[in-house]
Amino acid sequence: MAKLLQAPPKCLSPDWHIANKMQCASAESQKSSSERVTAESQRLVDETEKTTQKTQSDVNKKIEQRLEEIKFWKQELDEKLEQIVNETEVLLTCKTRVEKALESCKEPLVIAKQCLLNRERRVGIDLVHDKVEQELLKEAEVIKGVIALLERTLEQTKEQIRLNRSAKYQLEMDLRDKFTALMIDDYCAGLTNNTPDIRYTNNAVKMEGNSVSLEDWIDFSNINIEKANKQRNSSLALRALIDRILSQTVIDVRKQYETVNVAFRNRVKEVKDAKQKLETLLAMVMDETASQEKNIAALEKAISDKEAPIQVAQTRLEARTHRPNVELCCDIVQYRLINEVEEITNNIQRLKDTLAQAKAELKGLSRQQLFLEEEIQVKENTLYIDEVLCMQMRESVSINNF
Repeated sequence: MAKLLQAPPKCLSPDWHIANKMQCASAESQKSSSERVTAESQRLVDETEKTTQKTQSDVNKKIEQRLEEIKFWKQELDEKLEQIVNETEVLLTCKTRVEKALESCKEPLVIAKQCLLNRERRVGIDLVHDKVEQELLKEAEVIKGVIALLERTLEQTKEQIRLNRSAKYQLEMDLRDKFTALMIDDYCAGLTNNTPDIRYTNNAVKMEGNSVSLEDWIDFSNINIEKANKQRNSSLALRALIDRILSQTVIDVRKQYETVNVAFRNRVKEVKDAKQKLETLLAMVMDETASQEKNIAALEKAISDKEAPIQVAQTRLEARTHRPNVELCCDIVQYRLINEVEEITNNIQRLKDTLAQAKAELKGLSRQQLFLEEEIQVKENTLYIDEVLCMQMRESVSINNF
């Protein structure tokens, strides 16, 4: 208890001075350290502020550059889209032309086939494989060839339209994405440190797994543009081909159509000339028939006229057989009567032979008349088929340019 109430030991004066010096030194050291930290902090604040501002300014420039880059590619895509859309519209017009050309080929082909069928109704010698039939068959083949070519061209046109639309779709999808990216980056460009809706986001600093490189991004649009260019060039070439095909096919069909018409006109003239000759011959035969009939009548009359003289001669001969006795002699009268009978009999036979020949000729003339009349009917039938049925039907054909 006495120890507890004992006063603390007193320090010596040197210790006191030393302790004061140490306290002062410690305070000075702490103050210096704090000043250094304060200076370093201010420098760091200034440095980070400058760095942040510089980086943000650089990012803003990069965003502006990116916006310009997106706008550039968007403009390129817009131009290609407009080109492919316009080209597709023109190609659709060409497709319509090809379809109309195909439709227009149906009537000439039907008429060519109908003409061939009509001409099968020719009869007799007129059922001939003539120039008209040859040209009609060729016309049918030409039109069939044109139809086949136009059908192939139509299918090729439809496929090219499909390819154009595919390229258009790719451009539209790319443009849609470019527009979205443009809106997003434009929004980003408008953000400032004072924008109200800025916020912290979790996992903001990361690369998306489906991200592509800048080269891939450029290549993607380049590929779409090149595809559009390729299809547009193919479409342009196809349209030029279609123009040539439509022009040439019209020329070919029209040329063959005119060739057939010329063959028809020549054939009709030829048949008319033949018919006219037959009619002239028929008139001559009919005149000769009338003349022969008169000749036969004259021969029959001549034979009839010989009956009385031969009867007279035979009556005289028979009467003279009744002469009595020596009066029944072969005198000059007897011989002359016998000669008369023989002469008249011979003449009658000659007349009958001539009559038979005349009748044979008359039959021949009748047969020839019938043959000529039949041939004239054949020619009339042929003229009706060629001139009325076929040529008038072909007048309705109209071969126009498309």
